[in-house]
Amino acid sequence: MHSLIAALLAALALVLTGPAVAEQAIVIKFSHVVAEDTPKGRAAVYFAKLVEQRTKGRVKIQVYPNSQLYNDSKEMAALQKGSVQMLAPSLAKFGPLGLPEFEVFDLPYIFDDYADAHRVTFGPLGKELLNKLQSKGIVGLAYWDNGFKQMSANRPLKKPEDMKGLKMRVQPSAVLQVQMRTLGAIPEVMDFSAAYQALKSGAVDGTENPASNFYTQQMQDVQKYLSVTHHGYLGYAVIVNRKFWDALPADIRASLSAALRDATIFANDIAAGANIDALETIERSGKTQVIRLSPQERLEWKRAVIAVHRQMESRIGKELIQSIYKETGFDRAKF
Repeated sequence: MHSLIAALLAALALVLTGPAVAEQAIVIKFSHVVAEDTPKGRAAVYFAKLVEQRTKGRVKIQVYPNSQLYNDSKEMAALQKGSVQMLAPSLAKFGPLGLPEFEVFDLPYIFDDYADAHRVTFGPLGKELLNKLQSKGIVGLAYWDNGFKQMSANRPLKKPEDMKGLKMRVQPSAVLQVQMRTLGAIPEVMDFSAAYQALKSGAVDGTENPASNFYTQQMQDVQKYLSVTHHGYLGYAVIVNRKFWDALPADIRASLSAALRDATIFANDIAAGANIDALETIERSGKTQVIRLSPQERLEWKRAVIAVHRQMESRIGKELIQSIYKETGFDRAKF
């Protein structure tokens, strides 16, 4: 009798641990720090839907926006530990990780438009940079656009000298800190999730953001002026924990990669429009005065900060900077 019960229990255990486990969905936690209604937020949700549809539920992407799981300063360590499987951090985050080459994307006016940026992110230089993440236990899968950054403060910023003395929130990038100092401002490295409260309390005077981030974080409530300087590109790298990625079945990796290619097209298609719409909405709100600079005024800003390129050659690599100049047709000698 005992042997019969034991046999039945063993058979039941096989049933429970066999097909049941095989049918259990693979869960991927995708954490990010911006609002859902931003280019990155919308692209992450779109990617999750594509993955569930194409894998027929074998993989579920759980998206956690707005620093719900981890803020800027903690998300990368969480990914490396495996506490979260996927992120889409801004490219400025990789410098503190020991990869200062990524700060080339932070150089002011390195790109004139999205086409310039895509010559790098979709080309061999972009792929070469993503491959460098392998040494940090990370697989770089794609680049997503957000947009071009504008300067904001509680006083008008029409000329570069208007920045003098302002405490400006920046991401943890050496390039961005030098950029602000070159303008006479004081850089304050701070998590994105803390920026609104810091602006509200006066701990910082201003910040730099694409309009979509400015608007979705309600910064129009705490910033009186937004100048369309268009001075810097903000992009993201979609990354995954390397051990987790390598352990996935090959067909699942293929499905995720295909879905991500489509999500990248979606992300980049909506980025420009989302920032234009956000800027117009900010302007209509009447809370923040949008200062649209003339081409000549923007040229003054460009001339004021172009020296940052040469100052950062020893950190980023002169050869890399020159390679990007070649890709985009940038001529530093003109400035």
